[in-house]
Amino acid sequence: MTGISEILLLIFLILCILFLPRIISPKPPGKKKKTESSSRVFTMKMRTAIVLSAANIIISALWTKPWQGQILIFIVSGILPVALGWSLFWIFLAQKK
Repeated sequence: MTGISEILLLIFLILCILFLPRIISPKPPGKKKKTESSSRVFTMKMRTAIVLSAANIIISALWTKPWQGQILIFIVSGILPVALGWSLFWIFLAQKK
């Protein structure tokens, strides 16, 4: 059980490193937010895709138990589909622009 707790702890730390500086950073007074949509705003579909990607990796980790030596099955069933899906999304997003 220590293997899954270590994986979840690493995911938590990575999320904290990515999102805490944005939350904590002071905003200069007098600056107004832009009213037009930004490319950094996540839509509902994007948020759903991110959550499903993380859930796929976590469920695959729980199912295959890569910390017990089945790392290849975990990569094929958990990481590879997520990487392939986001790569295709990135390619199609570039074609739309």
